[in-house]
Amino acid sequence: MRASRLLTVLLLLQARGRMTARQLADELEVSVRTVYRDVESLAAAGVPLYGEPGHDGGYRLVDGYRTRLTGLTREEAEALSLAGLPGPAADLGLGTVLATAQLKLTAALPGELRDRTGEIRQRFHLDTSGWYAAADPTPHLAAVTDAVWRQRRIRVRYRRWKAPQEVTRTLEPYGLVLKSGRWYVVAGRPERVRTYRVSQILRIQVLQDRFERPQGFDLAAHWQSYLADFDARRHLGEAVVRLSPRLLEQLPDLMEPAVARAARDSAGPPGPDGRVQVVVPIESVDHAVGTLLRLGAEAEVVAPAELRALMARTVAALADTYRRPSPAV
Repeated sequence: MRASRLLTVLLLLQARGRMTARQLADELEVSVRTVYRDVESLAAAGVPLYGEPGHDGGYRLVDGYRTRLTGLTREEAEALSLAGLPGPAADLGLGTVLATAQLKLTAALPGELRDRTGEIRQRFHLDTSGWYAAADPTPHLAAVTDAVWRQRRIRVRYRRWKAPQEVTRTLEPYGLVLKSGRWYVVAGRPERVRTYRVSQILRIQVLQDRFERPQGFDLAAHWQSYLADFDARRHLGEAVVRLSPRLLEQLPDLMEPAVARAARDSAGPPGPDGRVQVVVPIESVDHAVGTLLRLGAEAEVVAPAELRALMARTVAALADTYRRPSPAV
């Protein structure tokens, strides 16, 4: 355990340049006193590190010192072999860089781990795209990526769903997110941080003026908060629906995950006919019709009355269509 912690201290200093004892203690979840002992052990073992006193001080490795990856465990090597996604890396213009990095990692590993990572790649493949959807065309992704790296403002012509559909915006791109095969740029504007789908950027100009990222901005944490807020804003209503037990089990395949999960969590006891009553989050009555029609005859909308009536009219119109003689082919 201690050997693993010493290696972690070494890799943290190598990756971040300088860290205080408190920062190291927080990362390792140990006391500051333990960090002092670990640093002394590393120095005694010949690792060239030194401490800098004062408010801006901390521990630092001698410039140019690098450690080899001989401390990797088998599990860590396996995890690293699954970390690279060739498709997204190529989208960002990093395909060759990723391939080179993987070659260097493989060369640095001991023989046993090298063989093991090769086996992992032959047995597991990561595909980030969703089913039933083609990849978004993203001709401006490279320009957005460049602006993210260099912290340059961008001026974009953007297509959105509400009127006016085409707008011009000046953005400060903080980061890129890949979600189900689609790229999104998280960007700052005067009023707040917003999210834009890269495929909807019609034109882009990377400006020369540089921006500063907000201090402490965490892209992953912001994205999780954005997803939660997005679902809350979308699903402003609810529908009460009675489902057969078989259909209740199939909900994850028929609805988006958050909706299916909410419906299954709300399920009550079976009624006399075996059906179960659930509450389904909906965006609007009109939007819900298409979603609930795909559930077929084993689903019955109970409320709201407006949705039940619209479902009845839609089903009646469908029935009327199919009562007519089939047109000649």
